Amino acid sequence: MRLATVKRFGEEKAAIITGQGAVLVESINKNLNANWAAKVLDIIESGQLRHLTDWYNKDGKSIIEDFHEVIPASHTAYGPLYRYPKKIWGIGLNYVEHAADLSESAPNTEPASFMKPTTSIIGPEDTIKIPNQSNRTTAESELGVIIGKECKDVSVEDAQNVIAGFTTIIDMTAEDILQLNPRYLTRSKSFDTFFSFGPQLVTPDEVENVLDLNVSTVINGKLHRKNVVSNMTFNPWHLVSFHSKVMTLLPGDIISTGTPGAVVIRDGDVVECQIDGFETLKNPVKDLKVN
Repeated sequence: MRLATVKRFGEEKAAIITGQGAVLVESINKNLNANWAAKVLDIIESGQLRHLTDWYNKDGKSIIEDFHEVIPASHTAYGPLYRYPKKIWGIGLNYVEHAADLSESAPNTEPASFMKPTTSIIGPEDTIKIPNQSNRTTAESELGVIIGKECKDVSVEDAQNVIAGFTTIIDMTAEDILQLNPRYLTRSKSFDTFFSFGPQLVTPDEVENVLDLNVSTVINGKLHRKNVVSNMTFNPWHLVSFHSKVMTLLPGDIISTGTPGAVVIRDGDVVECQIDGFETLKNPVKDLKVN
């Protein structure tokens, strides 16, 4: 199943995405006298996602495709999947090739992780704003892992069982600030608009093998860098396990798993995250220093 947050008459509402378009969860509730939560984060936090997925795969898909309230794809405007996760983890230099881009050694014993604020979140087609403080900002396409239930000290083998799904992410870095001093990492990652998130949550049953997914950073329609998840130093299951041993992971927490390559972005650019079988995430760029 594919969940999204769509914009309707000034509100952001949960929807299931089908081949015909988007069906609001509130429309499903109305037509079927159901009581699913009407926001994506609420669906995850309430524990309803697995039940909703099971219903969709059994009977729901054929039922909702006959609804009159389907929003055609051409009229679907996405918001970020949700705006207020409890935690956003980012992973640095998780592909060896990306570390080489920065003339750094990739961590090979433990992930190089950092956290980002929820105020950095934007959604598809929202504008990435290069801040006045930075003259070299980069964008990075990444596979996002969304936690589905509260968990602590999860084994690598059990990590798949605590996952709500996957999504596309574009993560920004004020790279010139970071290069001044590695202790400036949090600041360089935390500007407003520096975390684009969505458009769809893809449940695990839709992904045959996450390790086979190609992740691509695309700039102005041209491929900048592509790599396969299996080439990560620390794969998604390792990342979930590792971070669950640091702190309790909560439903809706996000782990952005690292990029195959960051690209410098400038005023007027359009950057995309492309992942095999996922809806593309795309954002235009505005440099606040340019009038």
